[in-house]
Amino acid sequence: MDTDSARPAVTELRLSAFKTHRNVTLPLGPLTLLSGESGSGKSSALQAYEILARLGSGERLARAVEVVAGGASACVPASARPDEQGRRGFRIGCTVDGPAGLVHLDLAVQAEPELRIVGERLTGGGETLLSTALTDPARPAVQAAWYTAGATPVTRAPLPDDRLGTALLPLRVAGKTAGQRLVLAAAEQVVVALRSAFPCDPRPEAMRAAGTGRAGGDGALGRQAVDGAGGDSGAGGPGAVRRPGGRRSGGPLAGARGGAGVRRRAGGRGGETGGWAGEGDEEPDEGRLRSSCDNLPAVLERTSRECARRHAVLVAAVRDACAGPVDGLRAVPRQPGAVGDGAGVAARTGAGPGAAGRGVPPGTQGTQGTPGGPGAPDARTVPTGRALRTAQAAQGAQGARAVQALPAAEAVQAPHGLQAVLDRGALGVMPVEQLGDGELRFLGLALVLLTGPGVLAMDPVGEIPAAQQQLTVMADGMDRCMDRRQARELVSLAVRMAERGHVRLLGTVRDPSVAEGLPGVRVLHLGA
Repeated sequence: MDTDSARPAVTELRLSAFKTHRNVTLPLGPLTLLSGESGSGKSSALQAYEILARLGSGERLARAVEVVAGGASACVPASARPDEQGRRGFRIGCTVDGPAGLVHLDLAVQAEPELRIVGERLTGGGETLLSTALTDPARPAVQAAWYTAGATPVTRAPLPDDRLGTALLPLRVAGKTAGQRLVLAAAEQVVVALRSAFPCDPRPEAMRAAGTGRAGGDGALGRQAVDGAGGDSGAGGPGAVRRPGGRRSGGPLAGARGGAGVRRRAGGRGGETGGWAGEGDEEPDEGRLRSSCDNLPAVLERTSRECARRHAVLVAAVRDACAGPVDGLRAVPRQPGAVGDGAGVAARTGAGPGAAGRGVPPGTQGTQGTPGGPGAPDARTVPTGRALRTAQAAQGAQGARAVQALPAAEAVQAPHGLQAVLDRGALGVMPVEQLGDGELRFLGLALVLLTGPGVLAMDPVGEIPAAQQQLTVMADGMDRCMDRRQARELVSLAVRMAERGHVRLLGTVRDPSVAEGLPGVRVLHLGA
């Protein structure tokens, strides 16, 4: 079953019966855009993918379907009629290509009257590797059978009906026979591909709230913590090995630093694989970009110091998409009393139209202002490096008490979080929250395309080398709020990143012409 594909990737999405879709198969390439009229099912396709991704990450079914407004019942096609027991449901599936060849996963979900997975089928290499069926509706379990090819052809055991059985196989399959090893390889391939998905929907209002010190939004897959794969501890499952301290270990799919499928809360630290972070690099939680990009300043502060080359590429992309000059993009300490004030930012960075009059070249100052310049903070009162990151983590109630405890002369100099700013040359600096909605969305999506799992609020498989994984960015309404030039620049950036083989993109667009003439872009027209 081995192929030349070293990195598992979802190459086909099946919507057998999901919302408005019936018997729809979507082939997915490294860069796939969905287009169509309103109501054609573009967003629904991404929701089905995200449900699979959440289940592959170990989430319970009830939580996975929360991505759809209205929950599980809203996933059922309107034309579906209940059977004699009043049961209705939906069916979705996918194909994953990788080292184990083509592996197919299909799910049948009962949404009414009780939410449960009533059927799951995993096939590959001409064999049925896993099949489950609901045999006793009174029990919260399904009867599973997986391929063994030993003294007995299959092994049978119950599995919970609210979990993806494929994600639980490494906790149940010993791997002693060739058939068992085939099952483990296929399951690993599917879970690695599904866990590598990152839904991204930059929200300009949340990004502006972050820049002005107000509460921001939250992510999608990174928004909620996920329970473990089973057991009271939530960090293991049936057949897992108990570790000292009550934790369980489950094998290569047991999650990064946790139980099977454990996903940290937004911004939490999972397996650091790829991205800008170095091996063992400890970062504040805010340094991992959330789906809504509401913590953009903290992430920019991190990326600018960890990889100057990629940060320069980001600045160049923003320059092409924004109106007016863009010489730089950085995060600066935000001071109380100057929140959201462009003039205040310029004053404390030493930039702006007045900087040249003080004999300081505009746009060349650091985040601490000009040493000795008028109004410049004392370097001893503005933390830098680790001290700055510690101060950022102390925001909220503790940070407020710390600032209040300072003498009055020092309190005014204490940092109040971070603010992202654009260096605009002779025009000075401008807080990014003053950008238009399209420019903010471009900035957030470009940052995601240029980073890796280690900088995003997601939990990839830490046991699999980063070189053997691909990040799949899911961008619903990718060109929302953007003009055609901005949308095309974003797709062009995605093409360049996809060519390297580490990033894939599945997005929806209103205007498919933004991809015309760009190599490697597949546009699927829905509802045609």
